[in-house]
Amino acid sequence: MTHRVVINDEEQYSLWPAHKDNAPGWRDAGVSGTKDECLAHIGRVWTDMRPLSLRGRS
Repeated sequence: MTHRVVINDEEQYSLWPAHKDNAPGWRDAGVSGTKDECLAHIGRVWTDMRPLSLRGRS
């Protein structure tokens, strides 16, 4: 199954099946592939797990 990486307004990442429409509040992050490929990408780019709204406070 092909997945894609999605991101929300808080810059949190998730996987989504490529054949389904995104859930409300989520948009494509521009990466698709196998589950392992997508998880590897998320691991590389999502280095600060705090939501964007919390990162701006520090």
